[in-house]
Amino acid sequence: MFNRNTIIVLVVAFAAALGLYAGSKLLAPGHDARTPELAAVSLFPQPRALPDFDLRQSDGTQLVPGELKGHWTLVFLGFVSCPDVCPTTLTELAQAQQQWQSIPESLRPRVLFVSVDPDRDTPARTGEYARAFHRDTLAATADVPALERFATALGFVFQKVPGRQFEQNPNDYSVDHSAAIAVLDPEGRQAGLIRPPLQPAAIAHDLQLLTETTAP
Repeated sequence: MFNRNTIIVLVVAFAAALGLYAGSKLLAPGHDARTPELAAVSLFPQPRALPDFDLRQSDGTQLVPGELKGHWTLVFLGFVSCPDVCPTTLTELAQAQQQWQSIPESLRPRVLFVSVDPDRDTPARTGEYARAFHRDTLAATADVPALERFATALGFVFQKVPGRQFEQNPNDYSVDHSAAIAVLDPEGRQAGLIRPPLQPAAIAHDLQLLTETTAP
């Protein structure tokens, strides 16, 4: 049986997915004359500005919207204790990151891993986990309200799912979360999505091409 909160989350997730699907169909990969060969990234008809957000990076400093400007950025939500989706996704993104190492650092695309499990994942722990996959991966987290605002702005959802021993052990839980990757342009706007299953070579190709088309 689904409880009321689960039903609400599922409804929100369905609505967000439906909206993102409709938007991506209006401009599927390859429909933009500037980026005719996109294979993994689905661009929106128009980039969407993100509302202000306030995440804490692994070094304890604040990550604010302005810091995401100047690069294409891939944003993935997850948590350190994730048994499957998160390590698989970060591994595949690391493979893509290796392929765009030749891009100058001032323009090189970035990957941002955001933990949606702040009760267990401190900023430092989140950063250590993310960098184990690739040294350049950025990491951040925040309190739950801030994370909810950030996730909602991207069209993503997450929810804590208590385990069988949750009443005796408050750490006995998992976190359900969206598995798609948000694509932010060099203005810090959400420009599109990457949906699983991921293809590292295609992601690397697309981000290299996008970087070339927007380079000063």
